[in-house]
Amino acid sequence: MGMLDGKVAIVTGSGRGIGKEIALMMAAEGAKVVVNDLGVNTDGTGESKIADEVVDEIKQAGGEAVANYDNVATVEGGRAIFQTAIDSFGALDILVNNAGILRDKTLFKMEESDWDAVMAVHLKGHYCCTRPFAQYIRETGRFGCRIINFSSVSGLFGNFGQANYGAAKSGIAGFSRVISKELAKYRCNVNTISPGAATRMTIPLSEARGQKVDPAEFKRGPKQIAPVVTWLASEDAKEVNAQIIHVSRGTVGIMQQPAVIRSFSADALWTLDQLGDLMPKLVEAKQQNEAAAKDAGKPEKI
Repeated sequence: MGMLDGKVAIVTGSGRGIGKEIALMMAAEGAKVVVNDLGVNTDGTGESKIADEVVDEIKQAGGEAVANYDNVATVEGGRAIFQTAIDSFGALDILVNNAGILRDKTLFKMEESDWDAVMAVHLKGHYCCTRPFAQYIRETGRFGCRIINFSSVSGLFGNFGQANYGAAKSGIAGFSRVISKELAKYRCNVNTISPGAATRMTIPLSEARGQKVDPAEFKRGPKQIAPVVTWLASEDAKEVNAQIIHVSRGTVGIMQQPAVIRSFSADALWTLDQLGDLMPKLVEAKQQNEAAAKDAGKPEKI
């Protein structure tokens, strides 16, 4: 028996890279999978039927899958992707929002079209695909579903030359926190992945820094993400909700989320002199917190 027997899953952007590995593993664990991919280049241009190849691979291994080529960046596309699952398999239990593009430029050179395209695929794409699923969960009372969203260290930590991508990925983390609350009554868990893997989107960035990357290597390739996402989609993960899980270079960890770590109160409006005294103390507290978290987050061998 597989961990996802009887489940139906949608994996967006699953024609290549991380999404493909997730689709393959979920199918191997018994899920019926909608393989969604426009087949575009990394900047969102072009088109191909790459999803068909993944579907064929799943079927050859004895699994069940269908291809979908709709665009996650439109409301109509999101509805069509959802409807493909319903029409093909009669239900939906798991949504993996993985589709993405890159248009890396510094803010000095970034055009409006670069900003809008990345926001549309990443941040709006999460909305477009999640909303019909959320409505379906509420209308049918389908309990125990799973949504796994994809953020990035570019948004959670920041990365030079990726203001559009970082803003979208940070927004996805916030989006996930909110919908985890809205869907909690239906026992639908919403978790976020912060991935680090060598794919056609990230390899050029590594090469630009003079780093040689082999995506076939376990600690660098996209396969390392698939088991974590598959586990989060399973019944075993019923107690894990609203978390950001970081998976990179052979490690898996949980990320700290926004929290007040030190504060002061006053009985009157802050004076500038008071703030001049207190702000360094707040910054110092943050630095100490970061140092403690960095030490606590060092990988433990298992």
